[in-house]
Amino acid sequence: MSFKKDLIQLCKPYYVVNLILTFSYIICKRTPILCTYLFATDDCELDGRETEILFFLLIVVMIRTRKAGSVSMINYLSASFVYTKIANLILWFYADFIMGIMYGIVFVVTAFLLPEPTYSGPDRVIYFRGVNGLEEELNRDKKIVWLVAFYTVWNPACVNFAPIFAELSVKFDLDNFKFGKVDVGRYPDAARKYRINDSSLSKQLPTLILFKDGQEVIRRPTTDAKLKVMKFLFTEENIRGAFDIKNVYDNCKSMLKSKKIQGHIKND
Repeated sequence: MSFKKDLIQLCKPYYVVNLILTFSYIICKRTPILCTYLFATDDCELDGRETEILFFLLIVVMIRTRKAGSVSMINYLSASFVYTKIANLILWFYADFIMGIMYGIVFVVTAFLLPEPTYSGPDRVIYFRGVNGLEEELNRDKKIVWLVAFYTVWNPACVNFAPIFAELSVKFDLDNFKFGKVDVGRYPDAARKYRINDSSLSKQLPTLILFKDGQEVIRRPTTDAKLKVMKFLFTEENIRGAFDIKNVYDNCKSMLKSKKIQGHIKND
């Protein structure tokens, strides 16, 4: 089912165009007619320097996508597009300065006109406007348990995590178990308050925190004694295990039932 969803996702213009840009140089260099026309040569083979650039690109993509917690084909592609396009830009400049400029223009234009598709399915997520909005809600009713995601719109790991968090909110949302999100790129005060590094190289994006009685009780990812961020893959299975979501949900549901029973007794 996941593979079928990935194939459907790949048909969107963002992925089609970026896949073309990703493989543009190899296709042009290895296709005889295009190679002869663009590079004015019949030797349609990659030379040593081009092979080195592509090999280095492969290593970078593998390292960066693993760090981003990419676990599906779409996740890997989304996390790697920036690096593959930069490598293509270098290759086009290496081949011809003019073609490098043309590729660079296409690179920039597509980035503005075709942003990465965001999750648009159902969710039960409440979006907070900064730390004040979140603190106000946490203190308004401390009987409500909150699972809050701190994210940025430009971080690939946060983009990949969005549908997972949305699905969790649909499955487990209750009157006393709520799901929230704070964009720390837009509201850096929330990042400072909850000690989250919101830089472009941050390993703390996204950060997920469970609040009970208005206080933080669990967060992922965590840091060790040396303040080094410990890797955490934001899959649904890992989140449900780390935050004990099912037990939290069952306890909150039991409390709601008890409240209803007490209400009926008082009315009688």
